[in-house]
Amino acid sequence: MNLANKLTIFRIILVPIMVIIPFLGIEGNFLGIPIEYIIIDIVFVIASITDKLDGYIARSKNQVTTFGKFLDPLADKILVLAAMMMLVEMAKLPAWIPIIVLAREFMISGYRLVAVEKGGKVISASKWGKLKTVTQMIAIILAFLDLNAFGECFTGTLQGGDLVLNLLVTIMMIIQVIATVFSGMDYMKNSKELLK
Repeated sequence: MNLANKLTIFRIILVPIMVIIPFLGIEGNFLGIPIEYIIIDIVFVIASITDKLDGYIARSKNQVTTFGKFLDPLADKILVLAAMMMLVEMAKLPAWIPIIVLAREFMISGYRLVAVEKGGKVISASKWGKLKTVTQMIAIILAFLDLNAFGECFTGTLQGGDLVLNLLVTIMMIIQVIATVFSGMDYMKNSKELLK
């Protein structure tokens, strides 16, 4: 097994570690942010870095494998959806956001399976797909540090840094939802031959 695939597996291993942290009863805070949120965020950031690193290593060292092509996008989905579900449980994110992301991922995964079966070409990520990935990662990283719920910045109850952070999280989440929808539509449009 090459280094790129080991990094992908490491990313999957980090997900249950991230999910277990709230059950460890870690107390205290740093700059008003609970330490457990900061630890979750650090684990998520490390996992996100391995996402970029494994792809770079696989391409630069010519270590692209069928196993990696299958596991890498799966690891990304597991990481992002686990983090979003944690944010829902923490009452920081409304459930409709991960539902949209999940629906898109199921749809695209179904298309990819059909494409592989029919011997079709792999459709590379569009500008919408790249925007989705970047804004998702930033939104999730910031959301774990935000002590307020999604959209609370519009209620007039927040001030100063809390307002700025919550506004940033809300805007980034909205952008990633829009990019998620448009990247899904773009993928369907580019693979319409499969429908025929």
